[in-house]
Amino acid sequence: MYLLAHLSDPHLGPIPEARISELLGKRFFGMMNWIGARRRNFGAATLAPLLTDLLAQGADHIAVTGDLVNVSLPSEFDTGATFLTSLGAPDAVTVVPGNHDAYVHSALAYHLEHWAPFLSGDDTHPDTPLDRDSFPFVRRRGPVAIVGVSTAIPTAIFLASGAVGRAQLERLSRTLAELKREGLFRVVMIHHPPVGERPFHRDLRDAKAFRKVIAEAGAELVLHGHDHRASLGWIDTPGLRVPVVGVPSASAGPEDGRGAGRYNLYRISGEPGAWRCEMEARGYMAGQTDVSSRERRIIVGE
Repeated sequence: MYLLAHLSDPHLGPIPEARISELLGKRFFGMMNWIGARRRNFGAATLAPLLTDLLAQGADHIAVTGDLVNVSLPSEFDTGATFLTSLGAPDAVTVVPGNHDAYVHSALAYHLEHWAPFLSGDDTHPDTPLDRDSFPFVRRRGPVAIVGVSTAIPTAIFLASGAVGRAQLERLSRTLAELKREGLFRVVMIHHPPVGERPFHRDLRDAKAFRKVIAEAGAELVLHGHDHRASLGWIDTPGLRVPVVGVPSASAGPEDGRGAGRYNLYRISGEPGAWRCEMEARGYMAGQTDVSSRERRIIVGE
């Protein structure tokens, strides 16, 4: 059995001090959002016990689906790197960026520079600079192939949407087909949800095209964040329904209206054509301060 953990959207705080010139435009509104709401609902008091519980589970690998930072100030990415290191070695932790990790054009490369060991493919040379064309990347771990997709694009004020892009979608299709031939359990990591309805300013612009790739090339599991809600959707493929799973923010307090802090465990077993995956949700209940098991269900091989 292979044990995979999934958490998302920790929005690590507090936001560091910044020059006035750094807070012009979109960052200013992001800072106001943090002061007005996020700093009250998100914090270490929630995140630390959740991570203690997660690390005690002994997962083989940890998947983090983005939004480690808030307004993409340079020093936030150092905090993000420290957070990832606290979860484990780079070969045991994988991250993909979220919209807050590419908040403004001037910060587009920061996550690629600071988190490179955690979002590099197995075939990427350590000295090779990463860019948009580095996605999707692949990490083969035992029976599992972890496929990292980037939807992180800078957007205008009040927008939090994302896009995969045609070139990345074409590479993703070829990658998934190859991994199928290798007989691996394919886990696709993506920040923006590819299924479900949400306002245009928060959506995945090419969700339909992404779903088409999954429907044609196949995958066993898709993990995402962004919505700060627990969710389970599906993408239909010939003879198979691919589960698409989202989790609340790992830092959300027990009274957060969209869902208290939580992470998921996936117990993967079986073989090609007969895979089995049990999902266990662990986190907080409303009004409680202890982390515990919330739900267990089979999502692959029912």
